Amino acid sequence: MSSDPPGDGRSSDPAGRFSAAARFTVLWESLADVLGTATAATLLKRAARRAATRSPELAGLVIQRDGLVYGYTLPPAWNLKSEGTPALRELVTELRPILIELTGQVVIRHLDQFLELRELLAPREGDQ
Repeated sequence: MSSDPPGDGRSSDPAGRFSAAARFTVLWESLADVLGTATAATLLKRAARRAATRSPELAGLVIQRDGLVYGYTLPPAWNLKSEGTPALRELVTELRPILIELTGQVVIRHLDQFLELRELLAPREGDQ
């Protein structure tokens, strides 16, 4: 990670200063590492669809397959340091119970290793 260019939101900024784009990239790569890209894509699309009612900005998150490769397009505002995090938080709020149902705490513990994701993964009041 230290080879990332400055200003991409993944440098040594405090957790609250990562861009939503940087956080999503870490989330995508971490999930794909553990579950594979097809499963990561499916779970993230499901969570985004559920969260879109509370955060319409998630309609700008496009996850699709091109041949054998999965990729994504993020809402443009997610590239700004403080923008997009509420929508991403809604996405993770929907993703968290899906992951817990499928894997128990295994994947949540794996994701919690990343500073960029810790704040997003913390259960909110009423969550599991």
